[in-house]
Amino acid sequence: MKNAIVVGAGPAGVSAAIYLVRGGVAVTLIYRDKGALGKTEHIENYYGFPDIISGVDLFERGLAQAKNLGVEIVNDEVVGVGYTEKLAVMTKEKTYEGDVVVLATGAARIAPKIKGLKEFEGCGVSYCAVCDAFFYRGKDVIVVGNGEYALHEAKELAVGSRSVTIVTMGKEPEFEVPKDGNIVVDKRKLVAITGAESVESVEFDDQSTMPISGVFLAVGIAGSADFAKKVGAETNGVRIVVDDDCATTIPGLYACGDCVGGVLQIAKAVCDGAKAGLHAVKYLRNS
Repeated sequence: MKNAIVVGAGPAGVSAAIYLVRGGVAVTLIYRDKGALGKTEHIENYYGFPDIISGVDLFERGLAQAKNLGVEIVNDEVVGVGYTEKLAVMTKEKTYEGDVVVLATGAARIAPKIKGLKEFEGCGVSYCAVCDAFFYRGKDVIVVGNGEYALHEAKELAVGSRSVTIVTMGKEPEFEVPKDGNIVVDKRKLVAITGAESVESVEFDDQSTMPISGVFLAVGIAGSADFAKKVGAETNGVRIVVDDDCATTIPGLYACGDCVGGVLQIAKAVCDGAKAGLHAVKYLRNS
């Protein structure tokens, strides 16, 4: 039996999961939290609800519907997407393989305010360790972030880089700090990135500096665009590029909802999810 992994439990992800499972596909839906719906108090513009409904209530109803139809629900944080023998989704706890993967984790997170961040993008500032680790072999690099995603990126870089420093921006690390290898943790706040044509050093809030060749951003939780980049799917800024079927440029990888841009509304997310699910089923039947 063909299987699918859906990342994200908002309207787009749940809608995709529903259409996939009804199409005879075994579906595992992985989510960390309630996302944007968890922060929405009143919804009164969604079809079929004459009374105001909260985002949390709508989220829980959607998740219950998917579960009742046979979708396996996993509450875990996804930290990477890659390949094994199939497409693979890596979480804090384990790796899940899928014949298709649907990305639906919403819009990208806000980057931290660091002087020089935008100016050095592509010239020493990166958002994808898997994509760019090769260019920093034997060099010293920084990963900005304090969660599991930051640790995952640091481990990717540690294979070839001379040293990896995880800068937690004044926060306590939310992961177990490695006791061996070439990864260290610095709890100071990074305030500036400096250099000529590429990154040469960084400055901290205590006015001290550190010579460095690369800065990798992994703040908060990875978003759909982060995952798409890791497997080579085309992106446009923080938006994943998809066709009319919600298919990315990687066979078997679909994306839907806020992460593909357009009108950021529940109705549109549900429509995207339905398209992704339906066309993923067709893809599996023809593969």
